[in-house]
Amino acid sequence: MLKEWEQLPAYMKTEAVRPYYNILKKKKYSLFLKRTFDIVVSSVMMVLLSPVMLFLAIVIAVDSKGGVFFRQVRVTQYGRKFRIHKFRTMIVNAEKLGNQVTMKNDSRVTKIGAKMRKYRLDELPQLIDVFLGDMSFVGTRPETTKFVNFYSKEMYATLLLPAGITSEASIRYKDEAELLDAADDIDQIYIEYILPRKMKYNLESIREFSFMREIATMFRTVFVVLGKEYK
Repeated sequence: MLKEWEQLPAYMKTEAVRPYYNILKKKKYSLFLKRTFDIVVSSVMMVLLSPVMLFLAIVIAVDSKGGVFFRQVRVTQYGRKFRIHKFRTMIVNAEKLGNQVTMKNDSRVTKIGAKMRKYRLDELPQLIDVFLGDMSFVGTRPETTKFVNFYSKEMYATLLLPAGITSEASIRYKDEAELLDAADDIDQIYIEYILPRKMKYNLESIREFSFMREIATMFRTVFVVLGKEYK
């Protein structure tokens, strides 16, 4: 679940990453519980939520032209690339018509897509990624290669663990689209302002890593999605 230091990619074997690695190295039991939880809960949820996902797939197909799923290359543990599973919430070829970051009033978002994004229903297919080990329930949100290229040496520490569906940073920046809505250069604002601040929480989560802390993050995520204010 955690490679030996010598097996890490060269760009991760730095003095900036080493303290985070040493912390996780001492948390083998929590890492074991984390992966066991991911496998068991994701498999159960896929079965229980299959009727809901089937319904959403039908609604998406009826609402707009295009496939049901959105597959995009993202970066996860140790810099490994994978194609994320999400329900499509935008028009076909949306990436070619705008930025890789979505704004609040993005015209590319479909009618049903907007509702799904509000309650994060578009992320239900990521249960597949969790089961396969490409993602975890809690962890740094998987970025595209474009944004990973702007990581500082310390930020690469977040790649010691699998990418996640939710995190403290995701909760804190749940209104990220609103922050970007008024920006002239969306990518620049994301890279220079939002990304470093989100990474502050992501790195703190590694420093304070524990299995029970991640369970608490999952509960906080549910409360926030349901409309509870979080400070």
